[in-house]
Amino acid sequence: CCIPQASEAGVSVLMGYNKNVCKYVSKVREFAAENPGGHVTFVSNNAYENTKESLGECFERNAEGMLKNMAIHELALLVSFYGVTVETIESVSADKSFSSVQTLPGPSGELFTDFDKIKFTITTTEGSTVSVAADRCGGSTTYATVTDDSGSEIFRYEMPDSDDEKVVQSVLSRFPNIMPYFPPQDADYVTVKERVCSHAANGGEAEGVATIDVGVETLRVAEFLTPELTRQLQE
Repeated sequence: CCIPQASEAGVSVLMGYNKNVCKYVSKVREFAAENPGGHVTFVSNNAYENTKESLGECFERNAEGMLKNMAIHELALLVSFYGVTVETIESVSADKSFSSVQTLPGPSGELFTDFDKIKFTITTTEGSTVSVAADRCGGSTTYATVTDDSGSEIFRYEMPDSDDEKVVQSVLSRFPNIMPYFPPQDADYVTVKERVCSHAANGGEAEGVATIDVGVETLRVAEFLTPELTRQLQE
C-alpha cells in the first residue's frame, strides 16, 4: 500500500469517488443538517435487464461484488461524512423485503454469487444511523432521501436533475453506446478533476474529495458488510 510512503513524502493521494462531490449528496446533507432527526438514505440504481443472462454477465464482469463495485461510492459517503468504519459499526440490518442475493452463471459458465439489489441500515457506536440501497435493475436515476421519525419522506434530490439532463443528452449524442449510468455522472467527475487539479496547483484542501485513507477504509467496510449481509439474507 502507498499510504506510508505518501505520508513520509508529504504527498496527498486522492480518490475518484465522484459521489462525494455530487449535487444530490450535498443537497440532502444540507437539508438533513438543517432538520435534525431526519434519516438519510442513499439510493444507487443501474439499468441492467432483470434477467439471469444480464445479471450473470454483470456478476462475472464485476466479480469483486456489488459492495466493492456499484455501491462502493455509497460506502465512501458513509466513511467520509457519517463516521462509519469497521470499528464504529454497532449494527447493520439488511432490509429483506427489498434485498436479493443470487447465484448465477456468467458467460464463462462459472457461477457467481452477488446481490442484485441490497438495502441496509447502519447504526454507529455514536448512535447515528444511515441507510444505503442499490439495485442493479432499478433504472438510471440515483437519488437520496430524508425521512422523518414516522418513515415519511420529507426531502428527495435526484441525479440527474433538470439542469444535468442537458449534459446527459449531450454525452449520449457523442457516445450513444456508453453504459447508461455514466452520462449522469459526467459533471461530477469534472468537479472531482477540477478540485484535484486546484489542490495540486495551488495547495489547500480538495473539498469533499476522498483520500486514500477513506478509500482503504471503504474497502474494509465493504469486506465486512458483504458476508454479514449475505448471511442475513440467507437465514
